Amino acid sequence: MKIVIISDIHDNLTNLDLCLAWCKRESIETLICCGDITNAETVSLMAENFSNDIYAVKGNCGLFDDQEITQFKNIQYLGRLGRVNLGGKNIGICHEPFFIEKVRELGECDIIFYGHTHKPWIEEKGRTIEANPGTLGGVFQRATFSFYDTQTGQLELKVLDIL
Repeated sequence: MKIVIISDIHDNLTNLDLCLAWCKRESIETLICCGDITNAETVSLMAENFSNDIYAVKGNCGLFDDQEITQFKNIQYLGRLGRVNLGGKNIGICHEPFFIEKVRELGECDIIFYGHTHKPWIEEKGRTIEANPGTLGGVFQRATFSFYDTQTGQLELKVLDIL
């Protein structure tokens, strides 16, 4: 399964649109958002321009009501953190890194995606990979997102301005 992971959009609709266009060209099957979508307009753009499944968690800069995100049938809203099985991989999702231990309490994870720091990062801890896709919004860092293929295990950082 081909998955794109985004975080910290901070209402940069131009960058979100560019990322979603890349997803369409690459036949991405699932989108994971690690929080800081920020407002309802961004939620709407994401849901309407990516028709496959979206798994999203709340960040610390969410200015929308939970009902505004749960109204979209293709968005699985996980609250502050969650764990899903996609393509045979157990994937943990949260925003702030200090929730990673809480994600681990949900069950074994092959990989845990998180955001908040705006800095792309990957680290192996035991049998689990912890990865941060950086900031799609391009706040304090270049705009980035991650690509993950559950079949091959390929995990790549994509820099938006050099796609």
